Amino acid sequence: MRSLPLPLALTARLSPVVVLAAVGWALSSGPLAAPQAAEHKPAEEKTETRSESAPSTSTVPKTYSASPAPCEAVAKKTIEALVPGAKTAGKEIPSTDSELRRTCSWNALKGYDYRWLDVSYEVMESDEAARKSYEAHTGKQSGGGAVPGLGDSAYSVVNLTTEDKQETREGVVFARASNALVTITYNGSDFESKKAPSTDTINKGAIKAAKEAVAALESDKR
Repeated sequence: MRSLPLPLALTARLSPVVVLAAVGWALSSGPLAAPQAAEHKPAEEKTETRSESAPSTSTVPKTYSASPAPCEAVAKKTIEALVPGAKTAGKEIPSTDSELRRTCSWNALKGYDYRWLDVSYEVMESDEAARKSYEAHTGKQSGGGAVPGLGDSAYSVVNLTTEDKQETREGVVFARASNALVTITYNGSDFESKKAPSTDTINKGAIKAAKEAVAALESDKR
């Protein structure tokens, strides 16, 4: 087999014989709740109504309190179809807070075809915090579109890059389910033809993985 030059954009991920794992992503959020202003009452009413107007210390329960295992989020047959030649067990990327943020990667170079898949979860403090983070991420994208029936809201986008005449096509799906975010990254290249897989192939693959990842999240409520 003749040796082939690899594009500069992928040299951080590929060695001559293996594909190396890359780090996942992490999102940040801030507290959302603001204290409610106290209601002014006449002096003669303060004693009688103090117990009734005491501020509540209860909090809204979170639908999800921890991220599910990302390497178990996608079926083995799906991994085999999307990332031929990859170990179906995947490789979880170290996280600074594995309760809230977890990512698993699968990658393989089979012949001249390269594929990479990431599944990432982010659990946030509230539905509103997750919604704001989702909108911030999707607001930076262009050329994509909504994915109906996936979580509370979902968006997919596919982009093509070319480096040293080598094409790489990458699809990303952002999905929100209550207070959790799911991000799927799926890309590929053909090092013989120097062409990338079609937009339809990458987009459908990313959405398929996203549907399974969101289903795994919803079945793992805790």
